[in-house]
Amino acid sequence: MLVLARKLDESIVIGDNIIVKVISVEKGVVKLGIDAPSDISIVRNELLEDVKDSNIAAAKEASTQDLNILSKLLKK
Repeated sequence: MLVLARKLDESIVIGDNIIVKVISVEKGVVKLGIDAPSDISIVRNELLEDVKDSNIAAAKEASTQDLNILSKLLKK
């Protein structure tokens, strides 16, 4: 992991076309601005973790009978 120190209004460039800029620092909270092409997905890590946890929980709740019914529906 690369660790960089940046001050207000300073930025870093990732690759050729992603810019991450420090927008503000207030009360221990750093706000970042990210300028990237629209085909690049930017998602907060905690949201990805929530989706992953939800998917795991949903998979555990599925019964064999439910999966068999779903399988038959998908084959049609």
